[in-house]
Amino acid sequence: MKTLTGRLIALGWLFAALTPMGCRTPGSTPARARVVQTGPVRLTLIGTNDWHGWIKPHISKLPDGTELAEGGAAAFASYVAILRAENPGGVLLLDAGDLFQGTLVSNLTEGAVVVEAFNQLGYTAAAIGNHEFDYGPVGPVSVATDPSMDPFGALKARIAQAHFPLLSVNLYEAASGGRPAWLGNDGTVMVELHGLKIGILGLTTPSTPTTTNPVNVASLRFGSLVPEALAAAARLRQRGADVVIAVAHAGGKCASRRDPHDLSSCDRHNGEIFDLLEGLPPGTLDAVIAGHTHAPMGHFIQQTPVLETWGLGRSFGFMELWVDGATRKVLPDRTELHPDIPICTREEAASHRCDGFLLARAKEPVKLVPSQFMGHPVQLDAAMESLLAPAVARVDAEQHRQLGVEARSRFGRSYESESPLGSLLADSLREMEHADVALLNSGGLRADLPAGRLTFGDVYEVLPFDNTIATLEVTGHELERLLQQAYGARKGVFQISGVRVKLAQCPGQGRLQSVLFADGTPVDPAKRYRVVLPDFLARGGDGLGPVISSLPPGRVDLGMSRPLNFRDQLISQWQRHSPRLVPPRPGRLAFVDDGSRCNSGAKLDIQSH
Repeated sequence: MKTLTGRLIALGWLFAALTPMGCRTPGSTPARARVVQTGPVRLTLIGTNDWHGWIKPHISKLPDGTELAEGGAAAFASYVAILRAENPGGVLLLDAGDLFQGTLVSNLTEGAVVVEAFNQLGYTAAAIGNHEFDYGPVGPVSVATDPSMDPFGALKARIAQAHFPLLSVNLYEAASGGRPAWLGNDGTVMVELHGLKIGILGLTTPSTPTTTNPVNVASLRFGSLVPEALAAAARLRQRGADVVIAVAHAGGKCASRRDPHDLSSCDRHNGEIFDLLEGLPPGTLDAVIAGHTHAPMGHFIQQTPVLETWGLGRSFGFMELWVDGATRKVLPDRTELHPDIPICTREEAASHRCDGFLLARAKEPVKLVPSQFMGHPVQLDAAMESLLAPAVARVDAEQHRQLGVEARSRFGRSYESESPLGSLLADSLREMEHADVALLNSGGLRADLPAGRLTFGDVYEVLPFDNTIATLEVTGHELERLLQQAYGARKGVFQISGVRVKLAQCPGQGRLQSVLFADGTPVDPAKRYRVVLPDFLARGGDGLGPVISSLPPGRVDLGMSRPLNFRDQLISQWQRHSPRLVPPRPGRLAFVDDGSRCNSGAKLDIQSH
C-alpha cells in the first residue's frame, strides 16, 4: 500500500492534469524520398538505464563539509546538448527501462515527474522494465485488490503522458495471447536520421513476474528474449530498417571495461544479455542499450556493441555508429564505445568523477574543478531545473523531516553477503512482529543508511517500495524448504534474523548447507514457526513462489489490513524502541568452501524488488 501523510496526498497528482501527447518520437521525420548519402553516416546513441526516479542529483558531503552532487536530470541535459551539437540531427537518446520506482519525488507522482523530465530531454524510446509495473492502479493502492481496479492504471497514465514510446516486443496478454492495446505499439518504432531508417525494439526481462509484485502482472505473459528479438528484428528489416537497435531491460556483468572485445571478466553464464546475443544470428542487432543489472558494460558481444550503466541517474554511455552511405550497413570497425561517463558539474581533478562516497575516503585532499565534456563546460540546465522545481519543492519538506532516530555509523548493504543494513532491518522486523525468523531480499534495499540523524528521505531511499509486512506460519520442514529456495534462487544472499545459515560459495540450487537458530538449537521439522517478511516475498517474489504456493492460505497473512506499510512501521519501531541504531553483531551467515569452482562471478541481480 502507498501509505502517505495527509499533507502529501495531493503531490501524487501533481502532474495529473498534463495533457496526453501520445507517442510522437523525437528525431523522427515525415515520410519522404530517401536521401542519397555519398559517404559514411554517423549516428550517436546515448544510453541510460535504471533511473529509478533519480531526477534529482545524489548529494554527499566530503570530510571538509563540501557538498558534492552526482547525477540528476538537469546536469545530464547539458551532456545531451553537447552531444547533439557535436552531431546535429544524428543523435538517438535511448533508455533500457526501470524509469520510475525508487525516490520520493517520483513515487509520490507515480512516475509523472520522471516522464516530464524525459520529455524535456527528448528521449527517442525506452524499454519497459519490470519496475514499470510497481505502482499498479492509479492512486494510493499499489496492488489491485478489487476487480474494479486496473493493475496497469499508473503505467497507462505514464504511457499517455510520454512523448516517446515505451517498448516491449515480448509482452502479451496471457488469456488472449495478443498484444495489450494500451501499449499503443507492437514493441517497435521506426525513426529516420540523416536519411537512414532506424528500427528500435524493446525487450523486458522474462523474470518480471518475480521481480515486481506478481499480482500486478498476473494477466500478462513475458516471452523468451531470443525468439522475440529475432522476429521483431526481421519485421523491422522487412519494413526497410537499415539499422536495428534494441533497448533491453536485460543485462549482464563484466568486472573490466579496459578492452571492449575482452569478455574474460564477464559472467557469461548468468547474464540475460549474453544469452540473448549469443543466441541470435550475427547481425540481427546492430547495437544494444542494456539495463536491469546496474552493472556498467561497454563491450562487443558476438560483434554487437552493448552499453549499460550503474543506473540511478549517476552516469550514461554513448556509442558512435558509422553506416556506409551506399550499402546502408554498419561499419563495425569504426564503432566507438564510451561507457560509464559520470554526470558531474564539479569533479575530482585527477579521476574526473564525483562519487562522494568514494572521494570521502580518498587518502589525498580532494581537489574539485568544474566539469568539462568534449571540451565544453557542463552546466545545470535552467529549463530542466525550472520544470522540476515545483515537484522538488513540495517533496523537500518531507524528504528532510527529522525522525528523532540516529544511526551511530553508516549501515552498508551487500547483495552477495551478510550486511550491516540487512541485519539491522531483519532484526527490527523480527522484533516488531515477535517472530522466530525474519527474511529480507537484498535487492529490495536500494541505498545505504547514512550515519547521523536520520530523515524520512534517508529511510525512503533505502526502502522505496510500498510493501506491507506479511507473516507465514510454517513447520520446521517448510522453513528449511523456504530457506533452500531463497538461497538457491540466484537472487542474491537473503538477509536474515533469528537463524544462522551456512552457504556454499557458488550460487544455485543446493547452496544452503545448514541452518540453526541463533542460540544454536536445530530446527524441529514438526514444530510451527512464525516467519515475517515483505509481502513481495510472501506473494512469491524473488523465486519463493514454489514454496509459498504450497502453504495453506490460512497460514499466509499478506498484511493488507495493517494501517502502516513496512517502511512506516519500521520507523515507528525505531522511534519507540531504538532511537540510536547500532550495528548488529556479524556472523549469522557463513560461506563453506566445498572446493567447487564457481562461474566467472556471481550473478549481479540487484534489480530484484
